[in-house]
Amino acid sequence: MVKLTMIARVTDGLPLSEGLDDSRDLKDADFYKQQAKLLFKNLSRGQHEASRMSIETGPYLFHYIIEGRVCYLTLCDRSYPKKLAFQYLEDLKNEFEKVNGSQIETAARPYAFIKFDAFIQKTKKLYLDTRTQRNLAKLNDELYEVHQIMTRNVQEVLGVGEKLDQVSEMSSRLTSDTRIYAEKAKDLNRQVQSYFTVFSFPAYESKLLN
Repeated sequence: MVKLTMIARVTDGLPLSEGLDDSRDLKDADFYKQQAKLLFKNLSRGQHEASRMSIETGPYLFHYIIEGRVCYLTLCDRSYPKKLAFQYLEDLKNEFEKVNGSQIETAARPYAFIKFDAFIQKTKKLYLDTRTQRNLAKLNDELYEVHQIMTRNVQEVLGVGEKLDQVSEMSSRLTSDTRIYAEKAKDLNRQVQSYFTVFSFPAYESKLLN
């Protein structure tokens, strides 16, 4: 069963549309949405993955296709037929390109095509029952094979991006610590100078001599 559907621009990871009610029966929906956004972020960095891929994550599989600088992604149960998942994404891609293709590059705000959710919901219902005549015919269709589509683990796919984030975070923390250290050193230096200024007053020296 399709659990989650998201569409994003590959060049900058900007989310363009999402299946609004996909996550109602998805436990930890926010967690998997975050994974999807991390995947989009990696793609925007130039982490050139295959144009079609399945990614294992917990009890589910992400499936995505990339075409026309757009990533179409869905999260499904592991038991859901891979062939139907990619056919579902193909249907979304064809309609999205037809309706919004000329505006994809100029979209400036997240979820600029949120109205596309209506088509996502309608198409999702068609793929809900894998035993319908329509879907059985798609499963038997030899014109669209998915055997050669790579399957990877989500930690493997996102690992590079996470390491880059860790390096960036460590660099920022080091810069911050260096700044704090420099400020503390200046404060200490001022305190030392103030100490010697106080004890160098002539009146104080006179008292010491007497």
